[in-house]
Amino acid sequence: MRTIFGSALPMLLAVTFSLARLSAEETQSADMRLYPPTTIEWKAGPAAIPPGAKMAVLEGDPTKEGPFVVRFQFPDAYHIAPHTHPKTERVTVISGDLYLATGETLDRANAKKLPAGSFGYWPAGMKHTAWSEGETVIQLHGIGPWQINYVNPSDDPRNAKKSP
Repeated sequence: MRTIFGSALPMLLAVTFSLARLSAEETQSADMRLYPPTTIEWKAGPAAIPPGAKMAVLEGDPTKEGPFVVRFQFPDAYHIAPHTHPKTERVTVISGDLYLATGETLDRANAKKLPAGSFGYWPAGMKHTAWSEGETVIQLHGIGPWQINYVNPSDDPRNAKKSP
């Protein structure tokens, strides 16, 4: 009995670890992509945020279901009015300073400064506003589709009146 169990255990462990490895590999992308800073392709930010920002999609598609990674580049004093997101937002500040204030109105006095190297996440539905000091680059990790819902609909750039 001991001999059967002794030889079966290593085989069982080998099969278990092989299946776990295969399962992990299946959830990974088959392609490897590297993005040195000079190769990142910056485009105009989405219509859902004020003009002036640039965006680079590094992984996935933020407009579709599934994980994604994007970078935003904000000019000095760039401001996004109070808003929420329907899913958790995860942000790493790559360069510059990002300020984050919570609530339905802009409260600069109680804002948190996130200097380069900072990471933060906030839950779905949290009302917040953000602005940059100096040119600021952030990296956003999330599960798509990414959406932004402004507390005051008149702050939404998509609702701006079009010129004739």
